[in-house]
Amino acid sequence: MTRVWKWNRPVTVREVLEDLQRERSIAYTTVMTVLDNLHQKGWVRREAEGRAYRYEAVSTRPAYAAALMNDAWSQSDNPAAALVAFFGMMSEEQRHALRDAVRIVQGPETSEAAADTAPDTAADTRDENPGSAPEGGGR
Repeated sequence: MTRVWKWNRPVTVREVLEDLQRERSIAYTTVMTVLDNLHQKGWVRREAEGRAYRYEAVSTRPAYAAALMNDAWSQSDNPAAALVAFFGMMSEEQRHALRDAVRIVQGPETSEAAADTAPDTAADTRDENPGSAPEGGGR
């Protein structure tokens, strides 16, 4: 899929093969099989051009990644635990991207309302429990 997206136009097996062969040795039939599998899975469409096909991505790379994540998540017997584990694997940059994505999906009204009504939990906890020990037992 990476090569099909890279070309950003319908491509032939031969074009993908020549592109890949710049980096490693690979057989024509391997590329043809992979593109055929992608076609059967619905990730690329193809049109006949002479004796060959031209393959084109059906969706964007971000949509493809989202579908893969959704598929993996939906197969979990405990989706919440899977998300916690996934978020734990994220870099700080990825967590920022996730926060930005949630803000976009929620829309500006929801994000602003949440910011206006969200308490400063650390300050609220200190005010409500002035005699409580600091987190970690205070030792």
